[in-house]
Amino acid sequence: MDPALEASVSDALDQVEQRLHEAVKSDDAVLAAASKHLVEAGGKRFRPLLTLLAASFGDMDAPGVVPAAVVVELTHVGTLYHDDVMDEAQLRRGSPSANARWDNTVAILTGDFLFACASDILADLGPESVRLQARTFQRLVQGQLRETIGPAGGDDPVEHYLSVLADKTGSLIAASARLGAMHAGVSAEVVDVLGRFGERIGMAFQMADDLLDIVGESSISGKTPGTDLREGVATLPVLYARRLARPGDERLLQLISGPISDDAAHAEALELLRAHPAVEAARRDVRRWADDARESLISVPDVPARRTLEALCDTVVTRTS
Repeated sequence: MDPALEASVSDALDQVEQRLHEAVKSDDAVLAAASKHLVEAGGKRFRPLLTLLAASFGDMDAPGVVPAAVVVELTHVGTLYHDDVMDEAQLRRGSPSANARWDNTVAILTGDFLFACASDILADLGPESVRLQARTFQRLVQGQLRETIGPAGGDDPVEHYLSVLADKTGSLIAASARLGAMHAGVSAEVVDVLGRFGERIGMAFQMADDLLDIVGESSISGKTPGTDLREGVATLPVLYARRLARPGDERLLQLISGPISDDAAHAEALELLRAHPAVEAARRDVRRWADDARESLISVPDVPARRTLEALCDTVVTRTS
C-alpha cells in the first residue's frame, strides 16, 4: 500500500475502532457486556477498510466517511450474533459465542441492538444512505432465508449457493464501498463501479473462506479445518464434489451427505475432498470472481487506492493456493 494512503487508512481505522466501542455502550449491564463481546473480539474489519479505500477516491477526511465505516461494521457484527444462533455455534473468533455465553434470546436481542445502533448513526448520514442500508438489509435477510430453506427441487445447488453468497456477503461489502465513496464526494459513476467491485470481491472473499475450510491449515488460517464439513454445510467444494462425482467416489459422497460427528470419518472426508478435482474447480471460481473484480476497476482513476484494491484481488486468490 502507498505509505501516505496506509497512514491515512490506519488513522481512520483507529477512529472507527473508537467509535465502534462508543456506539455499543448501554446502561443495561447484560446488554453492555453482550454488545461489546464480539466488537472487542476483533476481526478483519474488512468492510470498514473497504469503506475507507473507496473514500480514498475522493476526500477520506469528509465527515461522513468514518461514521459510514462504523455503520457497516455494526451491521456485519449484528448479523454474526444472529448467525451463531441459527447455526448453534459455540465459538466465534476463538471465544465462546454470545448464545453460548448467555443464551439465544440475549444473542438475538443483542444483534437487534447493534442494528439499532447502526440506524442511529445512519440517521445523520442522510436519506440516500438510509435507503442503501435498508435495501442491503433486505438482501441480507433474503440470503439467510434462502440458505435456511435450501434449493428448491430442480434448482442448481451451485447457483443457489452463489445467490446466497451474493445476498449474505456480497451485498454488505458492496454497500461498504458505496457508502465510503458517496460520503467522500466521489462521482456517481465511480460510486457504481466501486459498488460492483465490492460485490465481486465479496463473492471471491467468501468463496475463498469456504475453500480454506477444506484446504487450509489451522496454523496458517487460525481456524479448525473442516468446520463446515463437520456441520454438514454444503459449500462450493462439496457441491462440486457432488456435481463432478467419478466412479470410486461413493465413499466421499457418503461422507459428505450430512454432518460428520466421528473424528476418523471427518479426517477421511477431508483427505478425500482435498484430493478431488472439486477443489480446483472451486479455486477457479475464486480466481474468476477476483479477476472480474479487478477488471471492474479499469474505468476508475488510477490513484493509490485503486492499486491497493487490485492487490486485494491477488491476495484473495493467493490465500487458497
